[in-house]
Amino acid sequence: MASRETRRTGLIWLAFLESLAAILLQRGIYFYAHSLFRYTEAQNLLLALVVGVSYVAGALSSHAIALRAGERRAIVANLACVWVAHVTLAGFPKPAVVTALFPVVAFLQGMKWPIVESFVSAGLTPSEVNQVLARYNVVWSLSVPVAVSISGPLIASPWPWTLFALPAAINIVGLLLSLRLPLRPLHIELHHPERPPAEALARCGSLMLSSRWSLIATYSLLFLLAPLLPTVFDRFELSVRQATFCAALIDVARPISFAALGYFTGWQGRAAPLTVLAMVLPVGFAMVLFGSNLGTVLVGEALFGLFAGLAYYASLYYSMVVKNASVDAAAGHESVIGLGFAIGPAVGLLGQEMNQILGTHTVGMLAGVIPLVTVCILGALRPLSRLRARATVSG
Repeated sequence: MASRETRRTGLIWLAFLESLAAILLQRGIYFYAHSLFRYTEAQNLLLALVVGVSYVAGALSSHAIALRAGERRAIVANLACVWVAHVTLAGFPKPAVVTALFPVVAFLQGMKWPIVESFVSAGLTPSEVNQVLARYNVVWSLSVPVAVSISGPLIASPWPWTLFALPAAINIVGLLLSLRLPLRPLHIELHHPERPPAEALARCGSLMLSSRWSLIATYSLLFLLAPLLPTVFDRFELSVRQATFCAALIDVARPISFAALGYFTGWQGRAAPLTVLAMVLPVGFAMVLFGSNLGTVLVGEALFGLFAGLAYYASLYYSMVVKNASVDAAAGHESVIGLGFAIGPAVGLLGQEMNQILGTHTVGMLAGVIPLVTVCILGALRPLSRLRARATVSG
C-alpha cells in the first residue's frame, strides 16, 4: 500500500510539473506571438485552431498506443519527444518553427494526459477516486496561474526564448518521475463490491454526458479567450507583465473550485449543480470578453474559473467511475477538452468574418458565440431532463 501511495504521489507531482511546462506554452504562446511576432487576432486564432485539432488527435490515439506499447513506455517516449520539441523551439524561436512544431507539441500533450489520468485513478473505488482526484486536480491546476503569470516576465525579458527552455528543463524532471511507474496500471475488478450497481452507473453516465457538454463550452470559451486576452487587456493599456498576471485570475479560481468540490461531495450524483453550471458559465465569459472596465473583466474571470472547475472535475470523475479508470475513459475526457481547444478559435475566426458583415467587433463575436453556447446548454440540459423524467416515472 505504501509503495502504491508513493507512486501516486509521484504521479501527482508529475502532473504538476508537466502542467506547468504545458501551460507556459499553451497560454503563453499567444502573448509571445502577439508581442514578438506581431500576430493579429486572426493569426493567433488560427494557430489555436490547429493546436486544438492536433490535441484531439493525440487524445484519441492514446488508448491504442497505450495498449500496444504499455502505459509506462508510452508516457516515457511521449515526454522524451516533448523535450526534443521544446529544446528545438528554444534554439530556433522563429515564426515558421513555432508554427510547425507547436501542433506537434499539442498532439503529444493530448496523448499524454489520458495515460497520466488512468495511472492516477486506477485500482480505486469511487470514493477513493474522489479523494485522489481532489488532490490531483488541485495540484495540477495550481501550476496554471503560476505558468500564466511567469510567462509575461519571460517574454518581456532579454531572453524570451526561455519561454521554451524552461519547459524543456521541467520535462527532464517529469521524465525521471515517469521511469518509476509500473508497466501498466492495475484496475479494480468490474464486479468489485464497491463498484456502483448498473442503475447508479447509468445515472453517472447521464451526468458524465451533461458535464462533457459543459466541458466543451468551458474549453471552447477558454481557448477563444486565450488568443483574445492580449487585446482585451490592451484596451486598459496594461503591459505584457500586467496582462499575463491579470489573465491568471481564471486559473486561480479553478484550484479553489477543485478543493471545494473534493471536500464537499454533495454535488456527486445530482443534476442541479450541472444545471447551474450550464447557465452561469457563459455569463462569466461575456463579462471577460465584453467588460467595459477592468473590474468587470476580473470578476468575470473569477466566475468563469470557478464553474470551469466544476465542469472539469465532474467530467473526469464520472468518466473514471463509469469506465473504471481506463485510458479510454480519460481519452474521452481529454478529447472533449481538445475539441474545445479547436471550436473556440474556430468560433473566434467566424466572429471576425461576421465583423466584416455586421460592422462591429462585439456583434460579430456574439454572432459566433451564441450558437455555440446555445448548443452546449441544450446538450448539457437534455440528459439531465431525461434523468428527471425517469425519476418522475419511477416515483
